[in-house]
Amino acid sequence: MTSTAIEWNSIEARPNANGSGRKFFEGPTATLDVLECHASTLNPGATNHAILRRPDDEVIIVKEGSIEAYVHDKWVRVGPGSVIFNASNVLQAMRNVGDGPATYHVVMFRPTATPRKPAAEKQN
Repeated sequence: MTSTAIEWNSIEARPNANGSGRKFFEGPTATLDVLECHASTLNPGATNHAILRRPDDEVIIVKEGSIEAYVHDKWVRVGPGSVIFNASNVLQAMRNVGDGPATYHVVMFRPTATPRKPAAEKQN
């Protein structure tokens, strides 16, 4: 992937069982095997998924609404502008505890074992 700018309304919201989602991008970069960004909207009372472990690190930024995030074996309430970091292989989940929709951005990254060098810098 290369540098980009994506306008919110240019990505269609796709309905799902818990609300909706928007996928902005997913792919390799010069230093990561995968960089992925999406936004999820949870309906009131909805949970994103059961408490589970994911192999990759995630940064979550709350756009709107009231969310409880499962962090260090307890539920923590956060609101707009809040940031959640889910470390690799640590239990995590989120739920909407507000009266309206809760929307958040997720940035997931999977590092490359050895950073890739641009073609001009590769050694033989």
